[in-house]
Amino acid sequence: MKSTKGLLLLAIVLFGALFFAFTKNGHQKITITQKQKLLATIGAVLEGEHYSPKKIDDVFSKQVFKKYFEEIDPDKNLFLQTDISSVKKYETTIDDEIHGAEIKFEPAVSNIYDKRIDESIALYKEILAKPFDFSLDESIITNPDKFDFPRNEIERKDRWRKKIKLLTLEYFDELIEQRDKNKADTSVNKSDADLETIARGKVLKFLDRYYNRIKATFNDNERFNTFINVITNLMDPHTDYFPPVEKRGFDEIMSGHFYGIGAQLTEQDGQIKIASILSVGPASKGNELNVGDIILKVAQANQPPVDISGYNVEDAVKLIRGEQGTEVRLTVKKQDGTIKVISYIREKIEQDESFARSAVVNDGKEKVGYIYLQDFYSDFEDAKGRHCSEDVAKEISKLKDEGVKGIILDLRFNGGGSLYEVVQMVGMFIGQGPIVQVRDKDGKSSVLSNRNTPLNYDGPLVVMVNEGSASASEIFAAAIQDYKRGVIVGSSSTYGKGTVQRTIPLGRAMDMAGRTEYGAVKITFQKFYRINGGSTQLKGVTPDIVLPDATDYLKIREKDQSSPLPWDEIAKSPFQSWQSNADLENIIKKENQNIESDPTFSVIKQNTEWLGKNTEAPIDLSFKKYKENQKLLRATDSQLNKLTRLSTEMNIEVAKADTSKFYHNPDKAKGERYQSWLKYRKSDLYLNQTVKILSDIIAVSNVHTVSK
Repeated sequence: MKSTKGLLLLAIVLFGALFFAFTKNGHQKITITQKQKLLATIGAVLEGEHYSPKKIDDVFSKQVFKKYFEEIDPDKNLFLQTDISSVKKYETTIDDEIHGAEIKFEPAVSNIYDKRIDESIALYKEILAKPFDFSLDESIITNPDKFDFPRNEIERKDRWRKKIKLLTLEYFDELIEQRDKNKADTSVNKSDADLETIARGKVLKFLDRYYNRIKATFNDNERFNTFINVITNLMDPHTDYFPPVEKRGFDEIMSGHFYGIGAQLTEQDGQIKIASILSVGPASKGNELNVGDIILKVAQANQPPVDISGYNVEDAVKLIRGEQGTEVRLTVKKQDGTIKVISYIREKIEQDESFARSAVVNDGKEKVGYIYLQDFYSDFEDAKGRHCSEDVAKEISKLKDEGVKGIILDLRFNGGGSLYEVVQMVGMFIGQGPIVQVRDKDGKSSVLSNRNTPLNYDGPLVVMVNEGSASASEIFAAAIQDYKRGVIVGSSSTYGKGTVQRTIPLGRAMDMAGRTEYGAVKITFQKFYRINGGSTQLKGVTPDIVLPDATDYLKIREKDQSSPLPWDEIAKSPFQSWQSNADLENIIKKENQNIESDPTFSVIKQNTEWLGKNTEAPIDLSFKKYKENQKLLRATDSQLNKLTRLSTEMNIEVAKADTSKFYHNPDKAKGERYQSWLKYRKSDLYLNQTVKILSDIIAVSNVHTVSK
């Protein structure tokens, strides 16, 4: 969760100690590459600092060996089994490499990978040169967990043929539907054979773009970073290695700002174009850069420019963003065809759309407030920067000014963030008291309590969660539930991440933000527990009121990941439950009964269960059977979309204090995005149901006398 900058010295000492450890008899130095030092350092950090480290031995080595192939060839259509056999001699030596031996496994695999990528490009071009027969009765299994790597080139080619046939079939089906919709227009009507040819052309274009990106960006360094992350992720899913640029991206997410030029990018036909220019930032000055301009190259100051052909938006953004006050040079193709080099000095750009925001719901008998929080963000670099607890306090103040009688806090798909921030936020709703317990690798437990944040809001409260609510979101929901401070509403459970991470920088400091030359390791060093003693690890938080979720069948929770830490529990921390005048237990019981008998949620549950059973079934490659199956899938998906969107919009408005941000934003595109966000909430079935639940709590609260 929260970055620990004080570990910088430790990391540098580790690097130095490991470097000098690689000597022979104190005289003859063995040549040590940067990769060796980095891998050995990370290995030492994992063994010495991880909450529950696996022993890095031959057993671990075999796990890395298997997982690395699956990671860089997830569809199992590049490597042959003979390729894996050819490097089998390294299966039990990777642990030695982690402990400082010469790195041989990853480079050996990388050499084979380059060869297989070139072969695959030639292979898909050969396959796409001939028409497909969609009358043949055959199928494809798309879940790679259900098959091994191909035994030989014949099996690999057939696997590629089926994969490409499915891609072509998908485009072919779309083209058939378009033709059927335009039967009256004979100028656009084409034969099935013509449409099949067009579909193959679309697949060729897609695959060319995909593999051009791989060749342009997935270089030796990226593959080595992937190799390291296979090692770290085998400790647990949340222990990661961040190379410097990825560490910068992590800091940007947590702080809510980045240093760049202030332009949004889009990808069209394999080209990176300017989609919009922010009203603040270097790009808005001078009118040198315009919407529609194509970025050809990116250079860091006077260094050689990088051709970004084949890059996607994410790749390009990594090059354009950087450190405050540094120069970036863009080679752009203007809409008149001229080529121009434009130089910018990076400035701070605030991503205010990622910060807490609120609205007022006027649908019930009483006006209620709605707060949306995307992350538990915190600017670790700047104490005066944005912090979510402070922002949420401001949103509460706005809602109080609007006279709301209750508040909904939406934490759906909130992946967590700062442990400190969540403690402050819970304190705003319960006052002083224990919030969460943490235990370290030595078994020592401690309680994190709110002692300073004053009670900000004491009215009716409902918290929305789903399977994407993780970590800090689960701490918040669990504390509110344990204190009986409010009602938790959502899918069958939250994500189930009950671990705490800290960031250990590697190498020399490169900037004032604490980023270092070799990036950082984000390592799990604690587990957190509810104040009732239970862990949220694997099990997550079970809402008080369960709403069948349209995406509940997706396997995205902690329990669905590889190498998760187990669930356990510790002793309860003494705490005093919130004394409410509302009988929450009876309200919860009644609302669950209502949901159980609600026809809309019943159909959502049935459809979700059906999708869960059919998503991994073999896919037919004959057009007739494919069409029949797609008809069922689309009908089910369409019904789910309709059911989860209200036919009549709710009456939701922004607070008066936010009118300018939404309707008079100097950045027109941003203002339109705010309005789209508001419009989406107006037709949200789950928000509508939550408003009803909160209205019932308010009604009960109004007829009883508060007893605290």
